[in-house]
Parts: sequence; structure tokens; C-alpha cells
Amino acid sequence: MSRWTLSPLNKRRLANFKANRRGYWAFWIMSVLFVLSLFGEFIANDKPLMVSYKGSLYFPVLKDYPESAFGGDFDTAADYRDATIKGLIEKDGSIVWPPIRFSYDTINFNLPVPAPAPPSAVNMLGTDEQGRDVLARLIYGFRLSVLFGLVLAVVSSFVGVTAGAVQGYFGGLTDLLFQRFIEIWSGLPQLFILIIVSSVIVPGFWTLLIVLLLFSWTALVGVVRAEFYRARNFDYVRAAKALGMSDRMVIAKHVLPNAMVATVTFLPFILSGSVVALTSLDFLGFGLPPGSPSLGELLREGKENLQAPWIAITGFFTVAITLTLMVFIGEAVRDALDPRKTFR
Repeated sequence: MSRWTLSPLNKRRLANFKANRRGYWAFWIMSVLFVLSLFGEFIANDKPLMVSYKGSLYFPVLKDYPESAFGGDFDTAADYRDATIKGLIEKDGSIVWPPIRFSYDTINFNLPVPAPAPPSAVNMLGTDEQGRDVLARLIYGFRLSVLFGLVLAVVSSFVGVTAGAVQGYFGGLTDLLFQRFIEIWSGLPQLFILIIVSSVIVPGFWTLLIVLLLFSWTALVGVVRAEFYRARNFDYVRAAKALGMSDRMVIAKHVLPNAMVATVTFLPFILSGSVVALTSLDFLGFGLPPGSPSLGELLREGKENLQAPWIAITGFFTVAITLTLMVFIGEAVRDALDPRKTFR
């Protein structure tokens, strides 16, 4: 049990985090929304969760079944929204649908009005210009944006911390050359490079991640470099080096923990910046492939369909609430790691 017990310092940090009620509740709200979005296929899908047919159970949400398995004529994947297939199944069984019977790319062909259709009992947030359910696209787009932001924030932070550690620990010519390189690299026009890349290759999740990583890793270099410059002359660091400990071990065990406090403080803000980057690129048309669920595409469709305000309102409030929650969490983490409050 002792190995899982928090140290007094971490207990005070956790208490400081909880004391920031705004950030504490933002953390729980964001966590619940993100976890729910991870199970988007079980919440919004055009495939049933479970089908009971002639005493057998099928789970279409997890596996594709041919329509011949339910008395159809073809061996192709069953379309459970088709009236014929639904009738065959309900004749000798039952269907359990998810709460929202649309996936992010499902087109509702039974709209009472031309698309985009306003909110209704079937489409609670209406449809877009192609007849796709806005709420379903919102769920999948939120998940994609947050996952993209998390991966980009973690990888860019790892690269930035590594670069800053090398600069600050070794200093001298290494630091001088690295700083000149970062100054030149930061001056490159990021948007123009993304436009050139998107015109040469088809942009995708990993393509955008790699391109944005090329420019986002510099965010933490200055902070980590300063921390290493300060900590490398501490007595315990000098003692470790005098005892023969390698530079890699000194960095990992003695200097890096000091720099990680500032790094963790910046992570929520880097995450929100990554989400904004993907949303902006999708809004401008240089992001994910057309048809992909994303918050930026939802905002662009709202701009192009001003006669359907429910699209723009949904996209705006989703992005605004998401970024607000991330900023609140970042403020709470900053307060939790603030030594003036921790050691008060």
C-alpha cells in the first residue's frame, strides 16, 4: 500500500488543484465528455448495437454481417436502415439501436425538407448541407480533435523537452548553434508550407500531425532550457557528476524532474493550441480529407450555410466550450504546481 501513497508534496499539490473549483470541475467535465466520445460508435451509429434473430445474437456495431444471415438475398453487408432488412429481422427477432441512429457519414434520405434540415426529433441538432446528422458529426469530430491535440501535445512536448535539455545542460557552442537554428526555423511560414504539402499529397491524420509537429516542438524549448541552465550548477548535480554518473543519468534523475514542473504546467495550453491548429486548418480547407468529422469542417459548413444557423451555433459553442475547459484545467494545474502555494 505504501508504494501508492502520495507524498506530502503531491498531497499539497492535489489539494491546490481541487481548491481551484473552476479548473477542478472543468477537468471532470472534460474527462466525462472525452470518455463518452471514445465510445461514439455505441452512441451514434447507423448499425444496431445488437440484433436478436431466430434465437441467435448478433453485434453489428462490432462486426459486419451479410444480409443473407437475416433472410436476405445477397451476401453483401446488411443495411439495417433498409426497410426490407428491418422487416425481415423484426419478423423473427428484434433490434437494439444506439441512442442516435446516424454515424458521422450517414445521410438521412427521409428528410421532410431539403437539406440542411432544422433540428427535429430525429436529428436533434439538425443536418448539414448533405443531410448528415450534426450531432453525430459533433461527437466524432470532438473525439478526433481531442485525440489529435493529445498526440500532438505529447509528442511535441517530448521533442521540445529533449531539445531544451540538451541546450541547457551542455550550453556553450551546442546551445549557440541550436538557438540560431530555432530562430531560423521559427521564422518559416507555417501556413504556406502546409498549403504546399496539402497540394502535393493528400492530407490525413498522420500527415497533418507530422507537419504540425515540425513547428510545434519549439514551444517548450525556452522554458526547459532555462530550467536546465539554472539546475545544472546545483551542488547535488555537481556531486553526481563528480561521483562518475553519466550525463544521461544526471539529466534523467536529477535535472529533468525540476524542468517537468514547468512542462506539465504548459501542457493544457499546448493541447488547446493543437486543437485550434487542426480546427483552423479544417476551416480553411487544408486539414483532414473532405467528409472527415471535424470541428473545423462544421464551422466552415456553418459559414457557407448562413440560412441554417444551427450548424454555426453548434460548431461555435463546441469549440468555445472545449477551449474554455482546457484553459481552466491549465490554470488549475498551474496553481497546483506553483511553489508559492505548495510551500505556503
